[in-house]
Amino acid sequence: MRENLATAARLFGLAITGEPILGWRLRSISAPAARGTEHCWLRVVSQDPQWAHGEAWTGALDANHIAGIPKPRVLDVAEWEEGRKQRAEIMTLMPGRPCSPTDVLHASIDLPPEWWTDLAQSLNSLASTPTTRTNADQNLVTIRITERFGDGPNTTVDEWETVHGDLHWSNITAPRFGLLDWELWGRGPRGTDAATLFCYSLLAPTVAATVRDRFHEVLDSPSGRVAQLYVVARLQRRIDGGDHLDLAEPLNDHVRDLLGP
Repeated sequence: MRENLATAARLFGLAITGEPILGWRLRSISAPAARGTEHCWLRVVSQDPQWAHGEAWTGALDANHIAGIPKPRVLDVAEWEEGRKQRAEIMTLMPGRPCSPTDVLHASIDLPPEWWTDLAQSLNSLASTPTTRTNADQNLVTIRITERFGDGPNTTVDEWETVHGDLHWSNITAPRFGLLDWELWGRGPRGTDAATLFCYSLLAPTVAATVRDRFHEVLDSPSGRVAQLYVVARLQRRIDGGDHLDLAEPLNDHVRDLLGP
């Protein structure tokens, strides 16, 4: 992956200016970079050719037309094959730092009221953004919930919106709010992003309570409850694969609260 990053830097005439960050299961690598006095962010995604296409492959570039949200903008793209398919993207450099080095928040974090306001306003702007992209459709939601929790829970989504789809703590910046990693965005159940952030906050109960308080209206709606079951089911699949093992117990507790006696 470091060789991929070096190749991308040569293609774009960039110099890597900071320590590279490896993504989930070494699928990507990113680093700050510069060309003269212009600073940017360079990211390379590596994928087997049969998967290197479609909406997830172009998500960051497709998100360029989204307005009203502090987010990176893709400036240039290059692709090549070297064993796998490689896609390099130069993006604008966001201020601040990710709220957590890991997706899951493991300790409380002090965020000012204006940060939470910016988050809510950004999710509202995103929700009304028109797109033909899909994050999750009814069929996927039903499959994920029923394979985990059986046929008992209601899986019908009655409200849809445009969602980020991966709203965890290493994809959000502070002290200035910004939203990173736009691979998966598209239409999904209303409340998906609030549900995702809440579930990734369960090991920091004070923050989880703040998320619930800020987004209680959508989380307590019928579509929000379905979104929470879907997000839990998706995270439990990740746990089965060895990720986020410390979330297993609090997620089980949350499911019991959702499903009731």
